[in-house]
Amino acid sequence: MSQPEAELRRLLDVMAALRDPRTGCPWDRDQSFATIAPYTIEEAYEVADAIERRDDAALPGELGDLLFQVVYHARMAEEAGRFDFADIARAITDKMIRRHPHVFGDAVHTPAAWETQKAAERAQAGTLAGVPIALPALARAAKLTARAARVGFDWPDAAAVLDKLAEEEAELRAELTQADPARLADEVGDMLFVLANLARKLSLDPEACLRAANAKFSRRFQAVEQAIAQQGLSIEHAGLADMEAHWKEIKRREGQGSAPNAQAWDPLGSVDPRPHLLE
Repeated sequence: MSQPEAELRRLLDVMAALRDPRTGCPWDRDQSFATIAPYTIEEAYEVADAIERRDDAALPGELGDLLFQVVYHARMAEEAGRFDFADIARAITDKMIRRHPHVFGDAVHTPAAWETQKAAERAQAGTLAGVPIALPALARAAKLTARAARVGFDWPDAAAVLDKLAEEEAELRAELTQADPARLADEVGDMLFVLANLARKLSLDPEACLRAANAKFSRRFQAVEQAIAQQGLSIEHAGLADMEAHWKEIKRREGQGSAPNAQAWDPLGSVDPRPHLLE
């Protein structure tokens, strides 16, 4: 048995011990698919966070946490007689072999052949089948319309999406006078949906775009706090005009390339526009 196989076997044994009805951990025994699912999602985000931070020291541990979630679900399914870890590994292995005949067979690889294979797999379930409801909303919006685009239901280009965004903005402005929460929520949702599609038409990941914007805002706002603290003031007592002045100065310095990590890895610059392997 190889070292990876031995370590995986050890992990499976640890999971079985944790779930043992007599000697296992009470907390682990009480869990179900529904209660563990939020942890699975959280661990996936922590993996993505370690990758974005390029934290090679943390990444093995985060990947291990995510693997543990898979093992957890597999163990609960095995106890219920539904499936086990071998079924999970077999399913993904068979799928990858089936989708890569140019590697595991004698076919010639072409993007069209890849799409044809995936389309055949989805033919019985519908165009939008398999797009998880639990995905982050921006990511799901992009995936849903990417699927629709494969059958020709799409805007012709990014400019057309911008026109649609302007239309949605006008509809939102019209609702502002009534201030009906349900209508406002509907219109804001439409705008976010269109923005997700604008990112897709530009071959960008909307989640990565928003993460980068969040990081930029956090970096700049913390710099504003530090600048105000250097004046002997607290952020709570600083006026909006003072905060705005510092904000503009920080933006100006960043524009000159003097911001911390200005030349560091940019997640928006490394978005892979290709269809995801597991779609």
